Amino acid sequence: MRVKAIACEFPAHVGEPLSRWSVAELGSHVRACGLTASLSDTTIWRWLNEDAIRPWQHRCWIFPRDPDFETKAGRILDLYQRLWKGRKLATDEFVLSADEKTSIQARCRKAASLPYVT
Repeated sequence: MRVKAIACEFPAHVGEPLSRWSVAELGSHVRACGLTASLSDTTIWRWLNEDAIRPWQHRCWIFPRDPDFETKAGRILDLYQRLWKGRKLATDEFVLSADEKTSIQARCRKAASLPYVT
């Protein structure tokens, strides 16, 4: 039950610098804090799956935690409507948006690049 309770907490509440738990990270934390000497990640997954607990699928954009979310989001939503500080943007003023691709991460190469041969 304690593993399930930890899985339902935000990682920051137990000192982990994560936005949400993965099974591997949860397993590492449980073993490191001494809750159990050895416990496989598969066992943890099975325990959590019994109660449909899936912290790795928590969508923080559906459940915003920031108390100032409405104010911050309002500025962006106003820009999408071409408003700035209550004033409509002129025809020569533009809004540029650079959206981050959250599923694309820059990673180091595992192997050196090979020369291109035709």
